[in-house]
Amino acid sequence: MNVAVCVKQIPDPAAPPALDPVTKNLVRTGKLILDDSDSYGVEMALQLAEAAGGGEVTVISMAPGGETSGLRTALAMGAAKAILVSDDALAGSDALATAKVLAAAVRRSGADLVLAATESTDGYTGTTPVQVAELLGLPSVTFAKKVTVDGSSVRVERQTEAGYDEVTCPLPALVTVTAGVVEPRYPSFKGIMAAKSKPLEQLTVADLGIDAGEVGAAGARQVVVDVAAAEARASGEIVVDEGDAHERIVQMLDQLKVI
Repeated sequence: MNVAVCVKQIPDPAAPPALDPVTKNLVRTGKLILDDSDSYGVEMALQLAEAAGGGEVTVISMAPGGETSGLRTALAMGAAKAILVSDDALAGSDALATAKVLAAAVRRSGADLVLAATESTDGYTGTTPVQVAELLGLPSVTFAKKVTVDGSSVRVERQTEAGYDEVTCPLPALVTVTAGVVEPRYPSFKGIMAAKSKPLEQLTVADLGIDAGEVGAAGARQVVVDVAAAEARASGEIVVDEGDAHERIVQMLDQLKVI
């Protein structure tokens, strides 16, 4: 069973973020790392391939400057190969343009199942994976907390506010996984060394047969118009217990829909 995992390489969250003063977009120059949210998809793919008794895992990413550090991490975890799409024409791409690029790369991989995080930790649009599914004509199941493959179908326990739904759909399909769906393994020294020699195909927009006018800033239908600091969090409410504090606590929990 062949599994493709769409992963994002992001600036290190431990470093102060920088925004382009003109476009307001996050500056993505320099070394990029594998988004933590994508490590769950990579681990899930590895476990599914192992459970199937064969197949391989391909990680797919779009990043500037031919950056491969994040992909090498996924390869060190155990993925068999990687596809990187890197092209100056992609600068300023919105979620839809990114989805077009990833969909074209996934199509080349011939995967039976496509996995992705529910959203990236540097963008939080949460729309790209389902756009990829739509462009590929695949069924999509989101917010998976458990994934199993049985023959030609995939069974997903889909996280909801009230618990989870059980969803089954035919393969090929695209599934987005939540954090905590599995425990990602740490790359071993042996895995890190092996990753250096694993296949990593680098493609351009032209290689994928995509018109450069459909991607990048030229094709963006979604732009950042302003960035502002988050509002300061208001101080909490102090409840003085005069014998009825429990009633106020119950009211607050009810307002939060906890009870």
